[in-house]
Amino acid sequence: MTSADPVFALHRGGKMAVASTVPLTSREDLSLAYTPGVARVCEAIAERPELAVEYTWTGNAVAVVTDGSAVLGLGNIGPRAAMPVMEGKAVLFKQFGGVDAVPICLDTQDVDEIVRVVTALAPSFGGINLEDISAPRCFEIERRLDEALPIPVFHDDQHGTAIVTLAALRNAATLLGRHLGDLRVVISGAGAAGVAVTKMLIAGGVCAERVVVCDSKGILHRGRSGLGGAKDELAALTNRVRLTGGIENALAGADVLIGVSGGTIDESAVARMTPGGIVFALANPTPEVHPDVAARYAAVVATGRSDYPNQINNVLAFPGVFRGALAARARTITDAMKVAAADAIAGVVASSLTADAIVPSALDPRVAPAVAAAVAAAA
Repeated sequence: MTSADPVFALHRGGKMAVASTVPLTSREDLSLAYTPGVARVCEAIAERPELAVEYTWTGNAVAVVTDGSAVLGLGNIGPRAAMPVMEGKAVLFKQFGGVDAVPICLDTQDVDEIVRVVTALAPSFGGINLEDISAPRCFEIERRLDEALPIPVFHDDQHGTAIVTLAALRNAATLLGRHLGDLRVVISGAGAAGVAVTKMLIAGGVCAERVVVCDSKGILHRGRSGLGGAKDELAALTNRVRLTGGIENALAGADVLIGVSGGTIDESAVARMTPGGIVFALANPTPEVHPDVAARYAAVVATGRSDYPNQINNVLAFPGVFRGALAARARTITDAMKVAAADAIAGVVASSLTADAIVPSALDPRVAPAVAAAVAAAA
């Protein structure tokens, strides 16, 4: 850390600030924006609470909530160290979706306490974006908040990754002249992203019986003991032929490998895939399979990194998803809305596909409006 380090220079003082949307240059301005005029708006909302989305910022505001337990690839570094990431997420919301977002880093990792605090904060926002909360706690937190609140709740580490992965796989399959339902897919990782990617691909057209999910101990299957929770659900949903063993067995004859594990997959295992397939090695910063190695066996390769082609970047999803959900006044974000978002992302580059461009750039200005329109229509 030095004064010349451009990263620290950029972050000094934080990356965001509050700005007024109304003039405050006269006594009349003050009387309209604050007392006495504001009291009339308060009374109207007290009588009709639904007016809050029209006469306050809540109709365009999202809370970005973390407990600091699973920040990037850094692990459980706590709420204060998580703040730079949450600030970054907030400015991405604004830049790409026109959505106002507030970073909220909670100094607790207790599930009940997180649910209680976020529920208490919810009247200030039109949506809740959960971020960097470790599995399996993230599943229960999202489920309970979604059930309790009349506004969208979205865990981006799960669903943002899943949406962009489905978009990328749809375009990769199209480029290779394949149908999603015919692909045999192996997913390496059964944490938050792995669970969501599996469910999203199946919702988008991949056949459940042709999906195999692996964790650090090997293939998930219905005869394997000691799974519990989301892994039990995945074992019941996928791997109908009851493959057993490790990732090497799973990849034999597979068309697609999707890595969301942070582990390492040996080249010898990748070599067992059907030639000319698809490898998405999404662990960041170190992919499960180095892209150069993956390219020896696959026709299409994607990573989570910005310095390789085909970055599977959540920023392609979450700004537009929330923009569309807020515009539609949606109470929840459904599978249909997520599939619509994936289709919209894929559609932006559908007419110009190449092996190095199966998804749009994270900076493509067409993406968020397309996703927002699709999500609003599906809401």
